Amino acid sequence: MDIDRPAGSSSSSPLSYLEHQEASASAELKPWWTKIRTAYERKLWHNLTVTLTEFVFLPGTGPYQIELFEKFITTVESKINALKLVEISRRVGREYTEPDLTLQFLQSVHSRLPSPYPVPPSGDNPGSPAPSRPIPEAYALSLSSIAYAQLLLGDLPACKKSLDECEKLLAEQDTVEPVVNAGYYGVAGDYFKVKADYAPYYKNALLYLACVDVDKELSEEDRRARAHDLCIAALLGETIYNFGELLQHPILQTLVGTEHEWIKTLISAFNAGEIGKFESLANNFSKEPILENSLPFLRQKICLMALIQTAFARPRDGASRLMTFQSIAEATRLPVHEVEHLIMKALSLKLIRGTLDQVAATVDISWVQPRVLEESQLETLAMQFKAWTNAVGRTEQDVESLRRQAQAVTAA
Repeated sequence: MDIDRPAGSSSSSPLSYLEHQEASASAELKPWWTKIRTAYERKLWHNLTVTLTEFVFLPGTGPYQIELFEKFITTVESKINALKLVEISRRVGREYTEPDLTLQFLQSVHSRLPSPYPVPPSGDNPGSPAPSRPIPEAYALSLSSIAYAQLLLGDLPACKKSLDECEKLLAEQDTVEPVVNAGYYGVAGDYFKVKADYAPYYKNALLYLACVDVDKELSEEDRRARAHDLCIAALLGETIYNFGELLQHPILQTLVGTEHEWIKTLISAFNAGEIGKFESLANNFSKEPILENSLPFLRQKICLMALIQTAFARPRDGASRLMTFQSIAEATRLPVHEVEHLIMKALSLKLIRGTLDQVAATVDISWVQPRVLEESQLETLAMQFKAWTNAVGRTEQDVESLRRQAQAVTAA
């Protein structure tokens, strides 16, 4: 393996190795080697686990990590919390210069983990139930780490197999640590990104962000890249018509003041169904060839969003809910003869529910797909609630008036 590692002790004793590292360490790392040695000598396994986990994530410890794992951690694996052991091995695996060496290392650690599956009874063997936490979580996190190494090597079938086993295992758990969920969602997102499968990527990428501390665990560059990729996936995903969750995520603010800020504005235009803003931003599509090549699809999508917004924002004054093809054509900037196809597309995608009258050229939309609303849309909703409240109040007054009239007639 092509990596510079510090000279270690010639002795195979774990204690001798730690003493040698402690004696030869720099002033910054010496206290850490002392803490590791002390916890080991006193058999304070929890303290040792915590110290080792912190040590491998320290800047400047990379050149020591592979040797530390080979000469020391392997000797105390059974004493270390299984989940923490996998976290440590994931970090150590990054120090290998070749992805195939990383995969071999991770698979070696994985093979030594306890099985998370129950053993069925057979013959004289009474069997055993599935082990408790953190064994299943450690196994799942190890699988996701292996899947990522397989992805780097371009072995997509093997990656998908590891991800499927990981997903099934996680689905069987009542409680899962965020780091484990983040491990799965992160790799699943990367897998679907490689496959250019936008909707699953979008879903997994957002779930990954929900499991990590974005400000602490992701660099500014990584946050901008993820925000950009999420926007592209949201625009090109064939089943994504809800942009509110993305617009409300803080990571989108990393695009402000950058060359990609117009994409954030474009997402807002889609969410509000603003075709005019979409047309004004279309000049930027040459900066993103993948969007430029998908322009017909994007035009259809913005028209669908305009239809949804028009149905959502129509007055709730007790008048007929019917919408004419002409009014929809004006809102979507489509020829009237194309409106029927647009409505049928929206119905097939389950974006709306309602009935279509081709003869009268009207549509009665009774339901719109739930979505996360922006402030302007919430203001529209508030106005509709106010109108509904006033309408209910007027109905109450009319009923009361009729009751009094009937009462007067009865009394007469």
